[in-house]
Amino acid sequence: MSLTLYFHPLSSFCQKVLIALYENETPFIPRMVDLGDPTDRAAFAKVWPICKFPVIRDDARGQTIPESTIVIEYLAQHYPGKTSLVPADADLALQTRLNDRLYDLYASDPMQKIIGDRLRPANAKDPHGVQEAQARLRQVYDIVEKDMQGKTWSVGESYTMADCSASPALFYANMVVPFSETHPTLAAYFDRLKKRPSFARALKEAEPYLHLVPK
Repeated sequence: MSLTLYFHPLSSFCQKVLIALYENETPFIPRMVDLGDPTDRAAFAKVWPICKFPVIRDDARGQTIPESTIVIEYLAQHYPGKTSLVPADADLALQTRLNDRLYDLYASDPMQKIIGDRLRPANAKDPHGVQEAQARLRQVYDIVEKDMQGKTWSVGESYTMADCSASPALFYANMVVPFSETHPTLAAYFDRLKKRPSFARALKEAEPYLHLVPK
């Protein structure tokens, strides 16, 4: 087994990669990282000095791959399986990458801004930044509500990397800016994502840590 995943099960970006690995039943060694532990952090820094997960280490190919999107692209190229997470069709692949960026940059990032603000002390809150993040999430909801009309998955009828990205992004975003009552098409898409066995497994593994997410 040549792949080692450095991750934490609560992280949305780590869940994104876990979903990709579970989709294709790709064998890997899980290496959970506690960035709050100095010893763990120092060991991880030797693998990836930036100290941000997820990171895949492929000993067979001598490669260290950071960043969730790049990890999934790497897996699709070198460890493909039954689910083609990056379509062979160039136009569909481009749409997949665009939607992947949509969820990472415009859903996950503002969601993390809101949750991060809840963890700040009272004298360090950023209400204006939170309002901007909430507005960005609602904008993304509107985009997805329109885009998902008549589709099963993010780019059509095939499950892709974009759906891996959407799953945890929408899970946590729904905690901070709920969409079930305002965006029915988006909510139906999210329900399908939650029923996907790969995402259900990632969520199950995150359950012991969900109490750490501030309500």
